[in-house]
Formats: sequence, C-alpha cells, structure tokens
Amino acid sequence: MKIRNSLRAAKVRDKNCRVVRRHGRVYVINKKNPRMKARQG
Repeated sequence: MKIRNSLRAAKVRDKNCRVVRRHGRVYVINKKNPRMKARQG
C-alpha cells in the first residue's frame, strides 16, 4: 500500500478505484486489482 499526499493521482489510474474514508484516514481501494491500494493521513 502506497502512502501518498494526493489520492487523486491514485484514483485515476484505474476506473475501478474507489475513495473511501475509514477511521479518519482516506483510502483508495480496488476490488478488481488489489495492487492499486493507497492511503492518505
């Protein structure tokens, strides 16, 4: 999982990416390609 300043770049890499807020952190998750995970905060 990458830890990034901006998740917009991580989101546009694949159309299946979703931005999710959990426990005060922002995540990018992707069910089809789990390698696309990213975190902010």
